[in-house]
Amino acid sequence: MTRHEEICALAFLLILTGAVPGCTAYTAYRQCGFGGCPGDAKIAADVRALFAQHPALEPPNLIDVQALDHVVYLYGLVDTDLERQMAESIALEAPGVARVVNSISLSYAGP
Repeated sequence: MTRHEEICALAFLLILTGAVPGCTAYTAYRQCGFGGCPGDAKIAADVRALFAQHPALEPPNLIDVQALDHVVYLYGLVDTDLERQMAESIALEAPGVARVVNSISLSYAGP
């Protein structure tokens, strides 16, 4: 293994050991297992149902919803920051949601 590879491996391990134990998803996984905590599937379904009531969030926007230990994770692409914020606000309205982690990106609509 070259010196560069050793440094990269060490950096990766340091990041991994610092990030994984503090990660909400990791903690929930340890508590509830791979299938998630009770109620998570319903929370995700409720958020998707709320999104369906808002045409601004429908295709061509692509939003994926996952819930783990009552935390909703949003991923995907939307056209505007307003739609991104709207998705987060709507997700917070679903029963049982403790918080929302919004990782939705903006699609590039070049000049």
